[in-house]
Order: sequence, then structure tokens, then C-alpha cells
Amino acid sequence: MIVFPTAKINLGLHIHSKRADGFHNIETVLYPIHSLSDVLDIIPSKKSEYSFQQSGIIIENQNDSNIVEKAYLLLKKKYKLPSVDIFLYKKIPVGAGLGGGSSDAAFALKLLNIVFKLNLSNEELKKYASKLGSDCTFFIDNVSAIGMGRGNELFPFPIPQLFDKHIVIVTPDVFISTAQAYKVCQPIKRTISLSEIISQPLQTWKELLVNDFEKILFPIYPQLQKIKENFYNQGAIYASLSGSGSSLYGIFDKKMENLA
Repeated sequence: MIVFPTAKINLGLHIHSKRADGFHNIETVLYPIHSLSDVLDIIPSKKSEYSFQQSGIIIENQNDSNIVEKAYLLLKKKYKLPSVDIFLYKKIPVGAGLGGGSSDAAFALKLLNIVFKLNLSNEELKKYASKLGSDCTFFIDNVSAIGMGRGNELFPFPIPQLFDKHIVIVTPDVFISTAQAYKVCQPIKRTISLSEIISQPLQTWKELLVNDFEKILFPIYPQLQKIKENFYNQGAIYASLSGSGSSLYGIFDKKMENLA
């Protein structure tokens, strides 16, 4: 059975405070991008050990198991799953703020739940997803949501302003480590919540909706700021960095091409 783990973008990202566990309390709005996805297939195997094969975009410096393997091993330990053959084709850029790895893991959990008839609810799947990464829980329901805490405390939040809009994503050849980006970030106190900002007309987002990582990353990677400026020059209603980068997106009234 084949599934298509989708990408996501962040509509704003506020870094509120550093936590005692080393993570940060954030506020962000996560929005799925169904037009950009990986391809994942998991089938029962007659082999004594599971196998994992990946193609498409190469993940550099991957010395540990892929997060999809970790998802399988997590459920295998709990439910004594038999061996499987896992095939992952990567189309979502890596280290780009689009949640590709987290999506792969979440969709692996959902697929294993179906293949082996585990009858796990979405709430139960989210508990396993949270063990794999902060963004993983979002991709279980995979609907627009406000993310609080580490980003894994999710509250569904429809965004009707985007229903008839076109979102263009550009990912430059820049890898940004999320962990390193958070190490140098500076929490900021806010008087207005992201939910209040997102509820405003789309035309107001340019002045109100902020991703705190832009202040950190644009001086280091000026090409990112140039891409954002190009979006606006091409008529974007709103443009922003996604997550901790390096992808940027523009929201347009009409379909746009060749904006890289």
C-alpha cells in the first residue's frame, strides 16, 4: 500500500521562551501542502529482518537510522510486528523547514496501523508520533492547526483565506540545522497571538505575520531574503520563511511558475 507524506509550511513562528528541557516554547500555524509529497510503501516481508530502501533526494550525513525505520521499530517493539520491506522516495527537500522527515514518520505509523490492523486511534498514533519528533504529531491529522509548546500541542485551525490561493515554494541549495537555528534564537514577548493575526484578512499578513527565524537567518544567508523580496516583486500577497528554513513560500491570487 502506497501513501504520500505531504509537506507543510509555517504561517508565522513566534519563539516565546526557552524550556527547562532544552527545547523552546513556540507558537506557529502549520499548514499542509498536498501538492508536494514523498512516496512511501511498506509491505510485509518473508525475510527475518526488515529492509529499508530510499531513493530520490539524497539525505547527506545520515549515520543513524532513518526516521521511518524508527517509526517501524517503535511499533514493532510494542506490537511484535513481523518484518517489512520499506521503500521511501524523497521529493520533499531536506533541512528546508517543510517537515518532510516528520511527515514520513507519521505516515509510516498510519500505514503500519492499516497494514497490520492495529486499530490505533489518531490520538494513540499521536502519542507514538510525539516520541519521534515535535512536528510528527501534526501529520497524523494533517489539517491546518496552531502548534504550541514545542509545536506538538495542536489545535485545529481552519484558514479559509487560503482556500482559493496558490502557494509557491522555493528551496535554495542551503541546509539549515533546526537544532543550530534554535541554539542562537532569541525569545520575544508578544502582545498579540498568531491566531488573532491569522484571523485577519490575508492582505494584512505582510505587516503582522512574522517568522522569528528570519531575523536570525537572513543576515547569515542573504539569498533567503532575496527570494522573499522576489516573491513580493512578482505580486505575492504574503511571503515568508517556513519553519527554521531554508524554504520560502509565496501566496498568490493566481498560479505562478518559474519563480526560483
